[in-house]
Amino acid sequence: MFTSNFISVNDVLLRKEIVETNFACNLTKCKGACCTLESEFGAPLLKEEVKAIQKVLPMVKGIVSEEHWAEIEKHGFYEEKEGELLTRSVNSKACVLVYFEDDVAKCSLEKLFNEGRSTFLKPISCHLFPIRVSEFGGEVLRFEKFSECAPALEKGTDENITAFEFCRESLERKYSKQWYKKAKELTGK
Repeated sequence: MFTSNFISVNDVLLRKEIVETNFACNLTKCKGACCTLESEFGAPLLKEEVKAIQKVLPMVKGIVSEEHWAEIEKHGFYEEKEGELLTRSVNSKACVLVYFEDDVAKCSLEKLFNEGRSTFLKPISCHLFPIRVSEFGGEVLRFEKFSECAPALEKGTDENITAFEFCRESLERKYSKQWYKKAKELTGK
């Protein structure tokens, strides 16, 4: 159980709010806002993710809009800012790897994965959302609050699902099934 705002799971600090906040994405209401949030920074990328995306980039061309592909051709799909690798965005808003289906922003990388055309799902930072990883002498997991996610908070409450439970697959992908199991035991969830 939590004795403060954090619990340590194998040297990863997990903030209490992740386990206590109800959350379940509701794409029909938010329209994929996490992929189109206005910001000068895109989604964080790992070096190995850049290489994985470069391999499937030719297939992305047939999915994203002409505007997004033109941005990729002109500037690439990622950039480095303040020593961090980030996806590039169009007009400081939509990720260049996004396509739209019925006005909902979706990830072209995830589409390729779901169709069996790629073994790379999407960047772990995207998969973990709304959980963010910060570095403070070790990894700290925190819940990222955005007003655009209000429908996810409602749906999480309606379905009694927390961000911790909603992000199980991504947490297991990043840290392992054993890590998630231990975190579940330690948090009493």
